[in-house]
Amino acid sequence: MNFLLLNSGPCDAAFNMAMDEALLEAMPRLQKPVLRLYGWTQPAATFGYFQKYAEVGQATMLRPLIRRPTGGGLVPHDADWTYSLAFPAGHEWHSLRADESYRHVHEWIQAAFSRLGVETEIAPRCNKAAPGQCFVGHEKFDLLWHGRKIAGAAQRRNKFGLLIQGSVQPPPLSLARLDWEKAMCDAASLNYSATWVSFTLDAPLQDRVGQLTDAKYSQPAYNQKR
Repeated sequence: MNFLLLNSGPCDAAFNMAMDEALLEAMPRLQKPVLRLYGWTQPAATFGYFQKYAEVGQATMLRPLIRRPTGGGLVPHDADWTYSLAFPAGHEWHSLRADESYRHVHEWIQAAFSRLGVETEIAPRCNKAAPGQCFVGHEKFDLLWHGRKIAGAAQRRNKFGLLIQGSVQPPPLSLARLDWEKAMCDAASLNYSATWVSFTLDAPLQDRVGQLTDAKYSQPAYNQKR
């Protein structure tokens, strides 16, 4: 199975959300899963598509505060490792139930950490103390290290495919992000028979990312629409 690998490096918060939505829209044309690895040019926070801006704005001082194209809760992006996965409609991941794809992606991350000698566990049940905040308590199938949540994700399925946006809050160990990124690719090669192909944005994707950044994710009217 060919996977496209896109390493965007540190990017603006609005650009990051626009890029992930553009990848989902491009699935009918690309017809291959994409793993995107990226960071942030400045501390920021994102929140779920259905959340209320006034509520999440009181829960964090991080700005900019950007609405995601996926669901889920409030996620701080000041020290995390972020990724997204896009799968075309018809791919086996797209046909999974939401809880199944959520478990699968965290099993993937668990396998990557195992390659680095870090033992983690998949949460067997929900233990949520503060609804709406992603990394306060944990949901069923979150990834835990010593009982603390270190990985969560949000999803969106539509006619184009499946988009997963994930955040890893790395455990306080001597781990390098580049080593984790390599472990993610190696784990997928072993567990999913993935063959990695480097991916760069073509002109249509670049144009669409620019449109979404300027007209949507950088606009207060969108981010504060509810």
